[in-house]
Amino acid sequence: MKIVKYKYLCIILILFIVFIMISISLFAKYIFPNLLYQRTSFIYRTPDYYQWKYEDVIVQVDKEQTHGWYIPYEDSKCVVLFSHGNAGNIADRLESIGIFRKLGLSVLVYDYGGYGKSTGKPSEERCCKDALAMWTYLTQNKGYSPQNIVLFGRSLGGAVTADLATKVECAGVILESTFLSTIDVARDMFSWFPERFAKGNEFYTKKKLKEIKSPVLVIHSPQDTVIKYYHGKKIFELLECEKEFLEIIGDHNEGFIITGDKYINGLKDFIERVLNLSVRE
Repeated sequence: MKIVKYKYLCIILILFIVFIMISISLFAKYIFPNLLYQRTSFIYRTPDYYQWKYEDVIVQVDKEQTHGWYIPYEDSKCVVLFSHGNAGNIADRLESIGIFRKLGLSVLVYDYGGYGKSTGKPSEERCCKDALAMWTYLTQNKGYSPQNIVLFGRSLGGAVTADLATKVECAGVILESTFLSTIDVARDMFSWFPERFAKGNEFYTKKKLKEIKSPVLVIHSPQDTVIKYYHGKKIFELLECEKEFLEIIGDHNEGFIITGDKYINGLKDFIERVLNLSVRE
């Protein structure tokens, strides 16, 4: 009788372990990505909204298509490759793009897989491939020299930009309101958060920083409640390349607006230096 009870207990324990493993797998595959990638597909405005000339860009990434806008600034020899945050799509980034245009720069902004008009589904691998494909478009199709390209990434886009910056050398890199990893962000809210829950979407920025050779500007706000300030300070600390830190004010999604001239001038000073003042040409 005791042997039978023991067997039943073993079966229950095995089933429980299987249940836990399946639950973790399902969370990592479906729930966590949906929390991370808050994407929208409807493009409710284009650069026409501000009467800017632009070109639709479509590049092949594996068997999917990645869509973006190339927004040239007249007579500019330099361009910003813009990687946006986790929510919405490129239609939400026109105001940020306008800042770079005021500095005399062309911009290539794009959507990750599953965002806007880009097909497929987002993942860390896909986002990083999207960025590299757009870099290739700029250097091969548009003929930009790497030394005339500035990489910019905000929030999730900063993690994507950091990854790209380990693969290419460019004029400079701007990481704004970026995280050490998605796991660190999750653990800021839930200290018990297991690493397995983020499998395939960890975005370990902190492990890639030492590989970046180009100059980097790190931007972060102490009032950021989404990605806490220590992420930006630690990113800055871990970088071994030429680097600068710009402290802004305001929460995660409004800092660049509220900070105003200090933000714009911080970008201007960094960009003019790494591009050897060519933004004024």
